[in-house]
Amino acid sequence: MSEGLTLDDLAVPLRALRLLAADFGHLPAPEARVSTIFPNRLELAFHNNLPGFEVWREALGVAPDAVVYREQSNGRTRVLKASAEYVGAVLELTGYGDVAALAPVEVLA
Repeated sequence: MSEGLTLDDLAVPLRALRLLAADFGHLPAPEARVSTIFPNRLELAFHNNLPGFEVWREALGVAPDAVVYREQSNGRTRVLKASAEYVGAVLELTGYGDVAALAPVEVLA
């Protein structure tokens, strides 16, 4: 699908990014990604910043029960995913954070 696309074909997610910067410039900065594979999608990722993910989720009006939770890296990394529509673009929010290590339990004999 990416063959023959022009920058104009990415106008929807780029416009969304510009408006997000204007409307929510005070929020934590995400990693932003636009792709020719999904030309109407804007991906916002929050690495080691689950609180940043939550602030954006609330600002965009995404319900808490719409967030998908999973773990990766053998259970060492939490991953939160949610999506929303914003000015015609599909926003994909992804937050990554460490899973807190459990303290060893001492067994008393």
